[in-house]
This record gives sequence, C-alpha cells and structure tokens, in this order.
Amino acid sequence: MIYLNKTGYNGLYRVSKQGKFNVPFSRYKNPDYCDGVNLRAVSQALQNVALSSTSFEKVLDIAMPGDFVYFDPPYVPLSKTANFTAYQANGFTENDQIKFRDVRIELTLRGVKVMLSNSATEKVRSLYSFHDFVLNEVQASRAINRNGQGRGKLAELIVTNFLTERGGNHVS
Repeated sequence: MIYLNKTGYNGLYRVSKQGKFNVPFSRYKNPDYCDGVNLRAVSQALQNVALSSTSFEKVLDIAMPGDFVYFDPPYVPLSKTANFTAYQANGFTENDQIKFRDVRIELTLRGVKVMLSNSATEKVRSLYSFHDFVLNEVQASRAINRNGQGRGKLAELIVTNFLTERGGNHVS
C-alpha cells in the first residue's frame, strides 16, 4: 500500500468496476516509499491502536462506548460534472450517504466519538443538520483534479458528535 501510495498518481487509490487497482504511475523521480525513520515512528504510534478497512456498516459490530471512529467517505459531488464517487467497484450513491449518516447516528447513541469529513455542500449540511452534530467548515488543499486550474483550496466539512477546539456550528 505504501508503494502504491508513493508511486501512484498524486497518491490516489482507486479501483475499476472489476475491483482492480487502476491508478497510473506518477512521474516521481525518486519516490521515498521506504522511509525507515518514518515507518518505525508510525509503527510505534500504532502499537495499541486497532485499524480497520471495511464496510462502514461493520463498525457497528465492533465500536464500543468511548472509542473514536474517523470516517473518510467518498465525498458528495460539488457539481453535476464533479461526480467521481467510485473509489470502489460499486461506487457510493446518495442512498449510501444516508445509510452512512444513520450508522453515525447509531454510533453517537452508543457513546462512540465520531468524526467525518465530506464536501461543504448543502446536501451534506442537510444530512447532518440534526442530532447534535457539530459542523466545522475548513479549507483543504486538493492536488487531484483533471484540470490543473481546479486544484487548490476547497471548503470541506468536518462533522463531529463532540465539540472541537474550533467550536463549529452546533446543530441540535
């Protein structure tokens, strides 16, 4: 995974409809995919951490009160032409966004701290405009866009079920 991240175009991970990795190699001259100092530091930091890459619904089977869960779903498209949602073979539909929100509600009711990021669209705001969600708008750098002019800072929402240092708009 580290090799693919460090040598693939802009660090992107994406699969085809057949479920096969399909990101082209980038033009990095000397990608640092074996940074021993960093790998050892990350290994040390993750000694007592459980990481899981699975369907978002599966977290309901394992998350316990007091756990912290971060989700980074496929973002709701910013426009009709910016509609890439297929990091996986079946894509991520509007219904998946609703199911995802409902999983987040269930985790909140169970006492699990949850954070997610998504695009700063009205659709996302309406999905999380209730149930004590806290919305923080941030500016995030984007390096991936088929049009180089479209790269740069974009508004994103960080949604939590707890207050952060930035405060945010607490929605009840």
